[in-house]
This record gives sequence, structure tokens and C-alpha cells, in this order.
Amino acid sequence: MAEPSFAGIDVSKDHLDVAVSQGDEIIECFQKPHTEDTILGLVEKFKEIMPKRIVVEATGGFERALAAYMFEAGLPIVVINPRQARDFARATGILAKTDKIDARCLARFGAVIKPASRPIKDAQRQAITDQVTRRRQIVHMLAQEKNRLSRSVEPVRADIEHHITYLKERLDKSNKDIQQIIEATPVYQETVELLSTVPGIGPVTSASLIANCPELGSLNRRQIAALIGTAPFNRDSGTRSGPRCVWGGRRTVRHQLYMATVSAIRCNYKIKSFYMRLTTAGKKPKVAITACMRKLIVILNAMVKHRKPWQISAV
Repeated sequence: MAEPSFAGIDVSKDHLDVAVSQGDEIIECFQKPHTEDTILGLVEKFKEIMPKRIVVEATGGFERALAAYMFEAGLPIVVINPRQARDFARATGILAKTDKIDARCLARFGAVIKPASRPIKDAQRQAITDQVTRRRQIVHMLAQEKNRLSRSVEPVRADIEHHITYLKERLDKSNKDIQQIIEATPVYQETVELLSTVPGIGPVTSASLIANCPELGSLNRRQIAALIGTAPFNRDSGTRSGPRCVWGGRRTVRHQLYMATVSAIRCNYKIKSFYMRLTTAGKKPKVAITACMRKLIVILNAMVKHRKPWQISAV
């Protein structure tokens, strides 16, 4: 029986570099223009050879169309963090970096690591993800302009004030667009209503979780904490016992969860009492907040999993 094959695709704006491995050898490597016809051709090709994994890196959105077509065709597409691929290449002694080398490394990564597949965002989830990302960008620009305003003089000050007014209008429009997408999808609307029963969780946090954490409700407590980046990891060596710290995870979700946790510490009796217990025991405030973040995401995960609102799940 022939050995299973694995494929790696390095995605750039203009080209797709494809490598196919079988056993320890790269049996095929080629470059094609990054077009819809090329993607459809690759789908047909992979349907014939049926690789065990097709591995691509997340490249700022250039991989979306490829991943969507592969997923719809039932192919085992896996989108990984570029850091994972680069660390794997270094670990195997590959220090050079080109598109061809990256494609080969991705194929070998699939064969050796066999990464687990994760759900690919559908059109509706991708739409809300884009809107949430755009909202975050507008908020960032608003903060920058407000900082500039405090140090500006006329006539620059008038221009900055005009831009702030414009950005506030765009922020309101973005909030309405996000709300419309959620209301048009019953599952999302139900999830938002569930999450909103938790004191400290507002519409922005709910939308961020829907957009950037489709696994919410499908994982256990340890998995969801590690996925978001709130699970403490050991840093021990020999007789040394280092401090535990969080590592990795989804940064955008973790940042939004941090703000929600700070709010929950003020108005959510369960999170507040947990925070006070930790600080009274001598934990530093940031450490206590991180622990509260983990507790909060575990609670939210359980609520979505069992479809129970806060009043029931918090008992």
C-alpha cells in the first residue's frame, strides 16, 4: 500500500507555491499564479491524490479563498500560525527562507506534526470578523487622533477635530453593521443573548468571541483556556521552578477579554470575589486579572456549550 501524501502551499499575493511529500521525499514542487482558476485546479488535483493534510499558513487573509474552496470540497485543509512553521523549519536545520522552501517545510510539517483540523469560517462569520477587525482599527485611529489633539495647535487642531468627528461616525456605522450581521443569523443572535447575561460582557466582547473564537462551546475548560492564551504554562528546569506564565493564544480575543474582565471585576460578584480572594492571598493584581480572565472564558465556554444563561450557570 502506497504511503500517504501531504501537501504544503505557501500563499502570497501573486503566487501559490505547492509541494507534495510522500514518506520522507518531496515528490512534486511547482509554482502557479494566485488566481481562482489555479485554486480550482488544485482542488481537482488534490481530490485525485487525497493527501492526509494540506497545510497553509495564515498570511493576512490571502489564504482565505484557497482555504474556503478546499474546505467546501471536503479536503483536509489546515491553516496554521506562521510562527509554528518557522519554528519547525529552524528545528529541522532549515535557516534559509524562500517561497519554495516554505512550501516544502509546510508539507513536511503536515507529515510530521499532523496538525488537527479546525473549522474554517463561513461567509457570515468571515463578514463579522472583517467588521470586528475594522472596528478595532477605527478605535485605534481614534485613540491616536485624540492623543495628537492634546498637543496640537491651530490650524492642525481643527483638522484633527474634523477627523475625530468622522471616525466617530464610522465607529457608529461599524457598530450598526456588526449588529445587523448578528441579528441576521439566529445562532449568533442566540449566542450574543447568552453571553450578554454575564455582567461585564458587552456587545463588543460578544461580537469578538463570535468572530474570532468559533470553537467557543465545543472545547473543554483546559482547551479553551489554552486556545485563548490564558492558561499558565510551567517554566521549570532541573531544580529551578520558574514562575508560571501565559503564552501564545489568540491575541485579539485575549485583549478584548482583558477589558471585559476588568469591567467584570467591578460589577460581577463571582469574578469580583475571585479577584479579591487572589489579591488577599498575595497575588499581584496582573496575575489575579489573568486568573480571572481564565475563569471568565471557562464560564462563557460552558454557557455556550450547555446553552444556559448566566443566572443558571453561575449557581
